[in-house]
Amino acid sequence: MEPLRVLELYSGIGGMHHALRESCIPAHVVAAIDVNTVANEVYKHNFPHTHLLAKTIEGISLEEFDKLSFNMILMSPPCQPFTRIGLQGDMTDPRTNSFLYILDILPRLQKLPKYILLENVKGFEVSSTRGLLIQTIEACGFQHQEFLLSPSSILMEFPKIATIQTQSYAVVAENTLRVKRPEPSTCFDSSSTQYSRKDSILFKLETAEEIDRKHQQDNDLSVQMLKDFLEDEDTSQYFLPPKLLLRYALLLDIVKPTSRRSMCFTKGYGSYIEGTGSVLQTAEDVQIENVFKSLNDLPPEEKIAKLSTLKLRYFTPREIANLQGFPPEFVDQVCFLKTQVVLETHDPPASALQYWITGCTSRLS
Repeated sequence: MEPLRVLELYSGIGGMHHALRESCIPAHVVAAIDVNTVANEVYKHNFPHTHLLAKTIEGISLEEFDKLSFNMILMSPPCQPFTRIGLQGDMTDPRTNSFLYILDILPRLQKLPKYILLENVKGFEVSSTRGLLIQTIEACGFQHQEFLLSPSSILMEFPKIATIQTQSYAVVAENTLRVKRPEPSTCFDSSSTQYSRKDSILFKLETAEEIDRKHQQDNDLSVQMLKDFLEDEDTSQYFLPPKLLLRYALLLDIVKPTSRRSMCFTKGYGSYIEGTGSVLQTAEDVQIENVFKSLNDLPPEEKIAKLSTLKLRYFTPREIANLQGFPPEFVDQVCFLKTQVVLETHDPPASALQYWITGCTSRLS
């Protein structure tokens, strides 16, 4: 088998490239394209020999695409137009423009790629953009499969951690008429432990159903604990400041090292609170229910004092990389040159991508 010539769009820090490498499929990334300068620094550090284009996709002409002579496209377009916590602007969101440009270019390529793998968030599957994607690839003669996946439902030999609201949507397409479509894999719930609502304290802005779900996830023994992904280094710089605790205490998703779940970490982690990722309670002996009980009745100084006993901190960039499935050597010191976390929303878990590339490509071959 001749090595695939792969074009990596929205390359980020190289999650797709890493998954492709780990899949052991013979392949060569002929070019990677991204405009994020921080992500590109990390990409160049980890893949110094890959041709990296730091420019917009719309700035690449049809002729330039043809010269790359690729037969596989990997891409994870911006998810903000489709996320459930966003405005869901879909095609009207300017961040969709580059992907619409790709769909316009695709039918006009001198030679169509053999494979296309696209990843996005849950919500993309009901978008008008997805409708245009399917219409375009079918017109080009592609057969396609669609998956709604969560890393916690994928049985692989890499570390596995349960996540909240992290389902990823993937489209795998092949330009051939020899494809027999298999039935999509069924995701399973390995949790069977039930949690009694009458014993729970709704100490935050959560429903009883959300409390039940979190306890079921934490009792799923097939999933590793968060402590397996944590750093041993000094993490004092990541503790939440008192003003933030006072203002956002009821919005925090708090996990312990012994938890088996976390929220999805997004680009806004560290800058925004709600829906951007979990925070870690490092004082494991403190009962969180006792801290939040009657918290609203206390003056600000006492609220801060009680909340501070939990010793809440952000996850470090290295820990987030561990949870995403990146190896220890992947995100080196370049990751820490900036204060922002460079694991952008367009870098989905490498472990899940490895599953898509190995499993889906083999099914379509």
